[in-house]
Amino acid sequence: MDLLLPLLLVALLIPMFLGVRRQKREQAKVVEMQDTLKVGDRVVTTSGLFGTVVEADDTSVDLEIAEDVVTTWLRASIREIRNEDAAATTEESTDTASEAESDNALEAESDNANGAKSDNGLGAKSDAATENADDAPRLSKD
Repeated sequence: MDLLLPLLLVALLIPMFLGVRRQKREQAKVVEMQDTLKVGDRVVTTSGLFGTVVEADDTSVDLEIAEDVVTTWLRASIREIRNEDAAATTEESTDTASEAESDNALEAESDNANGAKSDNGLGAKSDAATENADDAPRLSKD
């Protein structure tokens, strides 16, 4: 029983200590990234604004957020530097999503051509719409 309290304290302090060390390492990486900003870097601010660095000094950076629109930000407000690989991945996922939407539209058209019921403008819904509505969660006033 005498060893229980010290063991509990050690068991609680070790994860706290390791968490603080990890947080310090992450903060050091962010500070290093902010210190290495250079003109031409594409960045994202902590508020989610995308821009390109057009001028940088010790404490602030000027970001071009649109053609001929330049805003001044503190270096500490830069969350990440966007590289071209991330932009290419985003474009690929956007292309894939648009292809999926066109496939869904084609399936809906083929269903309508194959005799599926459609909205006749008088409030009648298709069979697929009523099936989806039955699967939807219900809210109650309990």
